[in-house]
Amino acid sequence: MSEKFSILDEIFNVVVDRKVNPKEGSYTNYLFDKGIDKICKKIGEEASEVIIAAKNGSPDEIRYEIADLLYHLTVLLVDQRLEWNDVMEELKKRR
Repeated sequence: MSEKFSILDEIFNVVVDRKVNPKEGSYTNYLFDKGIDKICKKIGEEASEVIIAAKNGSPDEIRYEIADLLYHLTVLLVDQRLEWNDVMEELKKRR
């Protein structure tokens, strides 16, 4: 991934580390422990919050909510043994 998006790789690596080396009190580990249903529920909630933020027309709120959504999508990727590069390749195929 380009340097511009390297934060996604950094977050991905932290999420992978939490999966491999659970840390007590970690929200990421809480999601993994609760399983796919909880992870998907959070993605749905965050997607709804992005929509609401967009309807509110607040760039700061939109940015915040999209960051939450990307984090939860990252957790899903790790849970499903995928990587951001898999998503980038899929997008490239569609171009």
